[in-house]
Parts: sequence; C-alpha cells; structure tokens
Amino acid sequence: MEAAAKLATYDDLLAEPGDTHAEIIDGVIVAPPAPLPKHARAQRNTGELIGGPFDPNGDGQGPGGWWILPEVEVRLAALTVVRPDLSGWRRGRLPSPWDVRPIDVAPDWVCEILSPSNAAHDRVTKRRLYAAHEIPYYWIIDPEARTLEALRFDRATQGWFEVGSYDDESVARVEPFDAIELEVGRIFVPKK
Repeated sequence: MEAAAKLATYDDLLAEPGDTHAEIIDGVIVAPPAPLPKHARAQRNTGELIGGPFDPNGDGQGPGGWWILPEVEVRLAALTVVRPDLSGWRRGRLPSPWDVRPIDVAPDWVCEILSPSNAAHDRVTKRRLYAAHEIPYYWIIDPEARTLEALRFDRATQGWFEVGSYDDESVARVEPFDAIELEVGRIFVPKK
C-alpha cells in the first residue's frame, strides 16, 4: 500500500530556494516559470495607475484608503498561500501590513496578469479559489490580448459577476476603483 502524499505547509514554502516564486494551492506547491517582461510591465503599470490615486503615500491626491501591494504572500487557508500579481486591501480591514508574512486577511481586490505558461491556472484554478474565499473583486489582465476583465463576487449566487471587459482603447471606471477613469492601454507595452 502506497503512503498518502504529504500536503505542503507554509514551512515547506519557506524552505523553497529564495528566488522561487511559489504558492501552495490546497497543499500542493505550485511554482510557475518567471514571467516575460511584458507581464512585469503590465503588473508595474497597473500598480502605479491604481496605487497612485488609491494608495497615495499620504500626498492627498485621489480617493486613497487602500494598500496596493505586488506579489505578497496571502494565506487564504492553512494549506493555501497565494502570491497574486497585485493585491489590494481597504486600510480599515488591514491597518498595517508591513511586518507580516504571510498576510492572513483576504484581500478586497486581486489582480492576476496572464502569462502563456499560467493562463489556465489564473483563469480556472485561481478564479475558483478566489470565489471560494469570497474575494470581492478579481481582475484578469491579458498582456497578449491587451485586455482587462473585471469580476465582482456575488454572495447570493456564490459566483462571479462580470463588471466589464475592456480593451486597450477603453477609458473606463472599473470597480472597485471606479472613482477614477482608467486608460486601459496605459497598462500594456507601447504599440509598435
């Protein structure tokens, strides 16, 4: 009789080499390959476009009230620790995230940037996972298609409601950051 596989814990994740970008999904360590530069550009630009007005470092510009953080570890359950490309918390729910790893408060907003190697993981596995943990908002950005899909979790149906889909020509007010207009094309690498 074969022994049952050992489920990974956060200690196992910490034992991974320091440069490994890994997560634990239901007790299994998942380590996708490093992203392409266009992924990194979309991640940085989205963080700046949203973070500027909503996580303004006290400059008084924009609506504020959020912490927007790239690639922090978030423990959603004992055997599930994710590292979204971008996560956002309303400051009232997470007053001080600075010396905590992993963060044990589920984000109010998560954004994943698709890569050819992980698109199915973000579109299927993480979409289900974020719904199971009732993350209020989930954005999926596709640098190849130059699109942004915005979803809101609906507690009544226990599923996602599409807030909107936007291409790089769109200028939109996208929940939960609809206090500003977002020029979606600014997320992506410049067109040739």
